[in-house]
Amino acid sequence: MKSKTQTKKRRWWIVPAALLALLCIGVAAGYLVDLPARRELMDLEIGNVDFQNLRDGTYTGVYKGTAGHMRDASVEVTVADGEVSAIRVLQGAVDEAGVPVELSDGLTVGTLFDRVLADRSLQVDVISSATLTSKAHLKALENALSQAQANQP
Repeated sequence: MKSKTQTKKRRWWIVPAALLALLCIGVAAGYLVDLPARRELMDLEIGNVDFQNLRDGTYTGVYKGTAGHMRDASVEVTVADGEVSAIRVLQGAVDEAGVPVELSDGLTVGTLFDRVLADRSLQVDVISSATLTSKAHLKALENALSQAQANQP
C-alpha cells in the first residue's frame, strides 16, 4: 500500500504541467487571433513618393489595419523649404512620452525614418524582427507624404 507521501511526490508535476499547457494554449490562441492582421501587413505595398516635389506644411498620416489594430500607426511629418524637416510618431512604436521604443538590436522606428530620409525613398530595408511594425509605420509615413505632394490639389 502506498503512503500519502509517495502519492504526493508522484503528483508534484501535475500543477506545473497544467500551467505550461495553459500557457501554450494561450500563446497559440493569441497567434491565431493575430494571424489575419499579420497577413494584411505582410501583403501591404509601400508606394513611392517624390521627395523632390513636397509642399511645405505639417501632415498627418495614419495606417489603420482592417484585420487588427495592434500595429496601427500615426505619424506627423513637417516639410519646410520642400524638405522633410521632422517626423514624429503620434501612435505606434513609442512609449507614453512619445519616445520611440527599441524594436530590435537598439533600432527604433526613428532609425527606419532616418533610412527613408537618407535614401529619399520609402523603399528601404525594414527593421529585422520588426517587419510588420516597420511596414505599418512606413505606410503611415507614405500617407502623410502623399498629402504633401505638390502636384496634389
